[in-house]
Amino acid sequence: MKPRSVELVASPGQPHFVGDGFRVHNFIPSGFRMDMQRMDPFIMLDYNSKFHFPASSRPKGVGVHPHRGFETVTIAYKGKVQHHDSSGGGGVIGEGDIQWMTAASGVLHKEFHEEEWSKKGGEFQMVQLWVNLPAKDKMSAPKYQAIKNDSVPRVQLDSKGSEIDVIAGEFEHVKGVASTFTPINMWNAHLKEGSEVKLNFPSHFNTVLLVVEGEIEVNGTDRAPTDHLVLLANDGEEFSVKATQDSKVLVLSGEPINEPIAAHGPFVMNTRQELMEAFNDFNEGKFGYLED
Repeated sequence: MKPRSVELVASPGQPHFVGDGFRVHNFIPSGFRMDMQRMDPFIMLDYNSKFHFPASSRPKGVGVHPHRGFETVTIAYKGKVQHHDSSGGGGVIGEGDIQWMTAASGVLHKEFHEEEWSKKGGEFQMVQLWVNLPAKDKMSAPKYQAIKNDSVPRVQLDSKGSEIDVIAGEFEHVKGVASTFTPINMWNAHLKEGSEVKLNFPSHFNTVLLVVEGEIEVNGTDRAPTDHLVLLANDGEEFSVKATQDSKVLVLSGEPINEPIAAHGPFVMNTRQELMEAFNDFNEGKFGYLED
């Protein structure tokens, strides 16, 4: 079995604000060769590295906006976010929770710091991922998965206390709690200093590691500190991850959909004509109603 090599270790770069509540580093798409086609089915990865928001009587966030053609996945590491969408989905996620919204044929949604958390302020750290949908599912009905931390299956790795949370996909025959349209592995690896795990994905799966905390060493050679992203090449299957400090790592690996991508703003379709239809449908109010 040929080992998989590291293609790139990407630094977070300069952050920018999405709305007034999300201070993000944009890894996908980015200037590091990680565009939508290269990273398919992961077409966006915004990382809100650990940041202290002061107390505020007005929750910060992003007001009502549309989506069509893909899914948004928000993983909370620190802080709390409240979500509402026009299909009736919504709720609050806190540390360790996940919001998985399938926009599909179209929704309006908004997301803000949770009101009581906002009044106190505190450390905020999140990932928002956009997962593409295949053409046959882009116009399916919207849905929402609210995944609580205590419902996520965990696999113990060693006697040190290292473990992997299986959000989606499968690890060591343990299946994740999230349902997906295409084969996707999404795990949080909690690795104690000195712990090492060997991971194995099909060579054509696009695979990245985001170091949320600590520092890791991949294949015994490539080091990645906190807030860095490791892109694995598509040249093998197995690779090793060793924690040189107590670490938390988001592991993403998915099978490319390999269909044309036509993207503009909040819509990701397969053709320009479908994009035009999305804008027309939004302007005609076909995405429902959601109070700002």
